[in-house]
Amino acid sequence: MAFDRVRRDKIRKTVILDTSALLSFFEFSVDWEKELFRLLDGYQIIVPAAVINELEVLSKQTASLRKQKAAASLKYAQRYETVQTNTGNADDAVIEAAKKTNGVVATNDTELRKRLKQESIPVIFLRGKKKLALEE
Repeated sequence: MAFDRVRRDKIRKTVILDTSALLSFFEFSVDWEKELFRLLDGYQIIVPAAVINELEVLSKQTASLRKQKAAASLKYAQRYETVQTNTGNADDAVIEAAKKTNGVVATNDTELRKRLKQESIPVIFLRGKKKLALEE
């Protein structure tokens, strides 16, 4: 896979979703797909298997509201391609997938954003609870 994919004369970028991005679909009223299109013009979304595993754990262990959001996020994530990585840690899996695909990571996790910046991986994050911003 590559960061830029040509499909019918459009360039498609690979966007890797992390757990915090998937949870935010149900925490804030932002149309992520519309916002991603605004930022990237064309994109393909993937979710590392470790992120799916983390959502499964959250949907079984956390307090009721967080548990409901995790369960909804897990169901929502099934819309996208799941990719296998060589690590079980969700953050490490996101970084590995971004490196393999030369992709952009969608996250609201501050610590992960710092790690991505150190690795020179572009990040999409929620700004002001209303729109997405791209940090390259």
